[in-house]
Amino acid sequence: MERVREEILRGGHMRLLDANVFIYTYYRPKRQLGQKEKQMKEEAKKIISDVSQGKEEVAITVVHLSEVVNILKHGIPLERLTRIVLGLFMLDNVRIYGVSRETYFAATELGDDLELDPNDALAVDIMRLNNIKEIYSFDEDFDRIEGISRLPKLQI
Repeated sequence: MERVREEILRGGHMRLLDANVFIYTYYRPKRQLGQKEKQMKEEAKKIISDVSQGKEEVAITVVHLSEVVNILKHGIPLERLTRIVLGLFMLDNVRIYGVSRETYFAATELGDDLELDPNDALAVDIMRLNNIKEIYSFDEDFDRIEGISRLPKLQI
């Protein structure tokens, strides 16, 4: 019974986790956030909390993880950043995909076709290769990619 409840809670399927979810969760801007940004930050915190508690099954690539590190290293202490990254590797509900030179090259070409930057195209490519239909992201470029649904849906 507990397993059934867990499957319903998580939706029973994997979602890709974009770097910007981590940015909205952990980065503290120096300026006041607007209403939409506040909502994005709250949604991001909820997603990361659910992932940390094993309630969500997610995937991320080492490229997207590198994006997280490159941005957050300017906003949070190195020890905390290291704990966050190592913690992801320890979670059974997080799949971290490696990316070969060939895979990134193919994603860059796909990005040219889809008018996406190489890292967003990599996300699309990884999703297609692994039959992942949903992505946690605040990047609206994913809204125009057929076969992909972007979450969360904001109320603003």
